[in-house]
Amino acid sequence: MRSIQFQHGWGRGQRAHVNAWLPDAEPRGCVQIIHGMAEHAGRYARIGAQLAEAGFAVYAQDLPGHGRSIDRDDTLGHIAEWDGWPITLSAINGVRGHIEKEHPGRPLFMLGHSRGSFLLQDYVVEHGHGLAGVIFSAGCADLGPLRAVGLGLLRLEALWAGRAHRSALAEALSFKSFNREFKPNRTGFDWLSRDTEEVDRYISDPLCGFRCSVAMWIDLLSAAGHLRDPQRLARIPKTLPILAINGTDDPACRGAQGARSLERNYREAGLSDVTLKLYAQGRHELLNDLCRDEVSADLCAWLEAQLPPSAAPQPA
Repeated sequence: MRSIQFQHGWGRGQRAHVNAWLPDAEPRGCVQIIHGMAEHAGRYARIGAQLAEAGFAVYAQDLPGHGRSIDRDDTLGHIAEWDGWPITLSAINGVRGHIEKEHPGRPLFMLGHSRGSFLLQDYVVEHGHGLAGVIFSAGCADLGPLRAVGLGLLRLEALWAGRAHRSALAEALSFKSFNREFKPNRTGFDWLSRDTEEVDRYISDPLCGFRCSVAMWIDLLSAAGHLRDPQRLARIPKTLPILAINGTDDPACRGAQGARSLERNYREAGLSDVTLKLYAQGRHELLNDLCRDEVSADLCAWLEAQLPPSAAPQPA
């Protein structure tokens, strides 16, 4: 297995910083990882290396406004005052094109975590054809009954402070609210994982935990409002395999409730291969939680099961 990093120009004069973990032999399949809000792609090195050892070429890009894809320090946590969501979808599609060019004919899977899972839900409506399967980590069908209230408050904040303003209000309504469920708190990010070393690693990382702009939050809450639209869901290929993985103690997804609603929506849309895996007491970052070995093994097994016979490992 080898690990590389590179810059990929995906259009609009933009570039994406990409981490890749590649098997020594020709890959049997590819996995594109879409990270969450206020983090970066380098945090997926462990699962990237594990999947590479299993024969998959793994690519994880820093999304616009995140990690090393930013042009200046002051853009961390902000993409654009308008159209940040479609810009991010274009960046994802651009890196997909690079992967398909590098590994023609290889099955391609996508894994989206948290905000990345919402981006991926939107992405597969228009671009699901040609994918071998998708994985939603810490995903849900919507952001709950208070989504519309939060969206209204953030639009008022945008009028008052501007759309590039880093939103303490959104942080209070989301991350800080999630953390209150685990009082007494050791840190402000106990909700991410039961593994205290992983939480401390996140806190000490200068590319994690930053405050995001009003525009980025408005984009997320607006997009989440139409992801359950039956007419949109009807455009997803019916044979696209779906795997949803969630922790039962993830406050961002209302425990198992959000994941079950996601599963139900895809089944009602007529998708024929939908799997939900719940991990007892797991929190928001299953790949960094105490159950990570079980989660990683389950991911590998699911990916293996989706491979066509020609891509399966050959006996020695």
